[in-house]
Amino acid sequence: MKIDLTETTSSKINQALVSARRAIGTPAIGMVLTLVVVTDEENAYDALKSAGDASREHPSRIIAVIKRVSRSPRARRDARLDAEVRVGSDAGTGETVVLRLHGELANHAQSVVLPLLLPDAPVVVWWPEGAPADPAKDPLGALAQRRITDTYSAELPLDELAVRAATYSPGDTDLAWTRITPWRSMLAAALDQQPAEVIGATVEGESDNPSCELLAMWLADRLGVPVERTLSGGPGLTAVRMETKNGVIVLDRADGSLATLSMHNQPDRAVALKRRDTAELLAEELRRLDPDNTYASAVKFGVDRLHAGGEVTAKPVESAEEKAEKADKAAESKAPAAKKAPARKAASK
Repeated sequence: MKIDLTETTSSKINQALVSARRAIGTPAIGMVLTLVVVTDEENAYDALKSAGDASREHPSRIIAVIKRVSRSPRARRDARLDAEVRVGSDAGTGETVVLRLHGELANHAQSVVLPLLLPDAPVVVWWPEGAPADPAKDPLGALAQRRITDTYSAELPLDELAVRAATYSPGDTDLAWTRITPWRSMLAAALDQQPAEVIGATVEGESDNPSCELLAMWLADRLGVPVERTLSGGPGLTAVRMETKNGVIVLDRADGSLATLSMHNQPDRAVALKRRDTAELLAEELRRLDPDNTYASAVKFGVDRLHAGGEVTAKPVESAEEKAEKADKAAESKAPAAKKAPARKAASK
């Protein structure tokens, strides 16, 4: 069921939602969160389709915010809200509200969205493209427990990745990180099967692919070893090689769907590592609403080296003996200055 509303208000939209539910006999209970999708008219269809598919796993109220800013000075003054309410089969397993904000109202989207949020339910904001520099400080992002961006959709993905690291706040995440979840799981499982000290790694993939950079930084951060980034024709991430003292572990995916896992003294195994669509990625992110500390640690590691074109190398970890030795040297360097202080004080008298 669809209801079109022109020059409306948030109160009238809520009334339309209640009327639509009564008309089709669908209760409001059962929805677990509110998903706010901030997009433009060009990408609205694909974004709403992905959100609707994800809502089959996570029943939710989807609020699409489309800002219609005109270049005409007079049109900017004419603030207007148009809305489309979708309930039932037209909205997946929840409800969908499409908001089109005209004129000055586009700068105050949070005042329109706030009355439409489900009471006592988590809020997630997703920017399919054009995410703000600091999602947590964005007026809409401030309403949410989780904020989802996608650096892959940016014009300069690696620059965008550096911005994500500089402005990270607990609750932020990136679909470029979600894309490498199967890779991280498979590599961790390989090390469990063949426990050995890793002495180096190589990540191979497309140029300017933020997922490849995040995987390289994750390996360097977790393993404390130098990680080299090499380029390939893709698609996406194509191979990861980990050098261990017992041999080489290779996870190679040349065609974007089926990978081969090779380990020392073990037969090669085929592994399904298909490239997932946006709906699957979004559904994965909606499964957890707590801060992703692993992502935070990875995105902040080595971002300043992304444009260097060389290795993403972990900082050496100091042992307890090295820390104690450094502390002793620092204490010795301060000792002469402490002894001279009384002499200078006596001389001044």
